[in-house]
Amino acid sequence: MVLWAQADTVKVRQLNEVQINAKKNSLMLSSPAPVQLISGEELKRINSLSVADAVRYFSGVQLKDYGGVGGLKTINVRSMGTNHTAVFYNGIQLSNAQNGQVDLGKFSLENLEEISLYNGQNSTLLQPARAYAAASSLYLKASPPHFEQNQKHQLKIGLKGGSFGLFNPTLKYNYRLAERTSLGINAELINANGKYKYRYTNGVYDTTVVRHNADIFAKRAEATLHHLFTDSARLQFNLYQYSSERGLPGAIVSNKFNFSQRQWDDHFFIQSSYQSKNSSRYQLLLNAKYGYDYTRYIDPEFKKLSGILDNHYTQQEFYFSAANQYRLTTFWQALLSSDYSLQQLDANLNNFAYPLRQTWLLAIASEWNWKQLKVQANVLRTYVNDEVKNNIPAGKKTVYTPAVLASWQPFKTAEFRLRAFYKSIFRMPTFNDLYYTFIGNTNLRPEYTKQYDLGFTYNKNLKTSLFKGFSVQGDIYLNQVTDKIVAIPTVNLFRWTMMNLDKVEIRGAEINLQSFWLLGNLSATFKINYTYEQALDVTPTGYAYRQQIPYIPLNSGSATINANYNSWGANYSFIYTGERYSQKANIPVNYVPAWYTHDIAFHKSFDHRKIKYRISVEVNNLFNQYYDVILNYPMPGRNFRISLYANI
Repeated sequence: MVLWAQADTVKVRQLNEVQINAKKNSLMLSSPAPVQLISGEELKRINSLSVADAVRYFSGVQLKDYGGVGGLKTINVRSMGTNHTAVFYNGIQLSNAQNGQVDLGKFSLENLEEISLYNGQNSTLLQPARAYAAASSLYLKASPPHFEQNQKHQLKIGLKGGSFGLFNPTLKYNYRLAERTSLGINAELINANGKYKYRYTNGVYDTTVVRHNADIFAKRAEATLHHLFTDSARLQFNLYQYSSERGLPGAIVSNKFNFSQRQWDDHFFIQSSYQSKNSSRYQLLLNAKYGYDYTRYIDPEFKKLSGILDNHYTQQEFYFSAANQYRLTTFWQALLSSDYSLQQLDANLNNFAYPLRQTWLLAIASEWNWKQLKVQANVLRTYVNDEVKNNIPAGKKTVYTPAVLASWQPFKTAEFRLRAFYKSIFRMPTFNDLYYTFIGNTNLRPEYTKQYDLGFTYNKNLKTSLFKGFSVQGDIYLNQVTDKIVAIPTVNLFRWTMMNLDKVEIRGAEINLQSFWLLGNLSATFKINYTYEQALDVTPTGYAYRQQIPYIPLNSGSATINANYNSWGANYSFIYTGERYSQKANIPVNYVPAWYTHDIAFHKSFDHRKIKYRISVEVNNLFNQYYDVILNYPMPGRNFRISLYANI
């Protein structure tokens, strides 16, 4: 079972770059929900190979990383758990009913225009009901074609290489089919042996070992069709295919260094989105999706009478959504949004339940904009019906969950705003939680959460010759999780079951600072993020009462400095994660020390024979620190990447 096996450019005038950043900050200013954003040129500059690498720079985020290019990478926002964060691709959610985890390592930055993270929910009113159904949301937006006048073709090819035997060619091609219709094709291949050195200590001696079975061979292909019916009506059609074979590097314990477990993945979806504004009052958003996932996991070390462990899982999803927004008055608008999804899971396991889940979501929302006050409120109705061929189904559940968000401009100047939100939400147990043989528990209750947030934003553009502006946003928050789903051993350590046991209370504070500088042709951006988070187990009968939950540091943060001079660019980033504990008991044997990394990158853009080139050199973990994000899963030391892109 996979869940248990892995344990959970172009030359640009620099003045324009500063103006673009300031504009995006002003757009973030009015959001009643905390939002963080990485877009445009910044995505190209930061030291990142996949989406998982990029989200490390957001505050309040813990990235679970099991090491290497191909290791499982999932996101945890404000300690709510991976399953409470919804991931959207071009506005439609990526889902995994089997274990609730979306592996961010599967998604490349090569075709992305923007990554945004919302706590609570996206503050846009017109959206699918699913967008109201998570504690936080990560949005991945693919870059649409931007053609110059009379231009019909765009071709970009790239090649990355570096440590771990990395070979990563990419291709992006856009074609204008008609004046209002374009087709985009994007493809890449990743091949890496995954070998890197790490330090191992067994309490008696230290040694340097090479990590094995962390190789990956992956292929990704996307096709996107854009069509504008009118200036206020558009259609987007996406086809996505990802397939990979990878080794699963295990935990380094008891002097065991070699592993033989393998995993194959096939991930395919086809989705479409239509949005129109038929009048000044009415807007319509329609979404549809079909998704298919196949996973094969083998463990030659696990012997059965029929041979080695060789599990196959096939998951399918059908999804439809309709959202209607209507402006009632100049300051009041309302939304009615409805979603339906059908998910089913097949496997080659004995006595498997073969679950099928139907989910209906209905969101009723309203937004008021009155002078300097903006208020949003919504109620989400969730109806879930599980059916199984074997075992006992979890049955039917109907839950109503509300949310209220507000943003207030207390002074006449628009630079400063206060914001607050309250949201009640829950997450359904996954198929693995409910139905996995010998482990699942069909009597599980959903995890219920309550979120409280109070914050501010301040953005200031300056007219000085050097210091062009800055922005700051800060939040304090309280999250309460009830009926948290945990795994506990039963008759022996080889048989576990899922139960509702824990109550968790999370108190935290975040601060994000940015500043923009300009001196002639030299421009610079400075960013600092800091998070303080006390995430305590408050289960009254628990043995870890009022102790920090596993892998949540009290202190974490990041800093980035980016500088550009004419066609040259440089980037420095620093990421810090404080001390943590690997188990619920905060005792010395479970202690995980703090870690931090320094990364640098240099970029150069130039033209040759009407072809625009960009070359970059990255050095990650510059000072070669040995560390674990997850205990006993060592991370790579110093490593490098070299990239070359050509726009033809």
